Amino acid sequence: MATHLDLEEQEQLDQLKHFWKTYGNFISWALIVVMSGFAAWNGYGYWQRTQSTKASALFDEVERAATTGDMSRLERSLGDMKDKFGSTLYAQQAALLAAKSFQDKDKVDQAKVALTWVSENASDESYSQIARLRLIALLLQAKSYDEALKQLAKPVALPLTPLAADLRGDVLQSQGKTQEAIAAYSESWQKMDEANEYRRLIEAKLNALGVDPKSSAGVSK
Repeated sequence: MATHLDLEEQEQLDQLKHFWKTYGNFISWALIVVMSGFAAWNGYGYWQRTQSTKASALFDEVERAATTGDMSRLERSLGDMKDKFGSTLYAQQAALLAAKSFQDKDKVDQAKVALTWVSENASDESYSQIARLRLIALLLQAKSYDEALKQLAKPVALPLTPLAADLRGDVLQSQGKTQEAIAAYSESWQKMDEANEYRRLIEAKLNALGVDPKSSAGVSK
């Protein structure tokens, strides 16, 4: 009996050796790949958490500079944020915050740079489009009408279409293109939620141009 078991064990051992000789290298590499992938995933998670913590701290620096009105410090900290953590939401939020501070301090060029960066680089499309609309408003203020219309030609998310149409109306009206401006304002008024107070402002713009948007045909008064 012992001899019979020894022969069976030897046969199983030989089969195992043959299997390992045939597939062992492949299995070893497969295990290495799997374990490496697992380690990389854990490492990436740690890296993300570390990056998020550092980006949050730098955002606080941007916020402090904006609050105190230190524009030089704001430019430096925003530059660091874009260089080191440009792909994070913190960077996009910081640039939008900085743009407002720059605009409040009449530093329009710096505000344009910050808004352009967000509109072109934001990983979150909502941030990108909000930045673009704010940039268009600055371009309108600077009388850069062609550039503003170029930006307006880009698609926007459905909730932002009324605001984009209103801005288009402002640009066209500034260019003296009254009928085209009326069409843009009318589009904005029609698409704007009736409960939105901003709709009254658009209505006032149309009234000033001799148009009653509430009339069924929208004819001149």
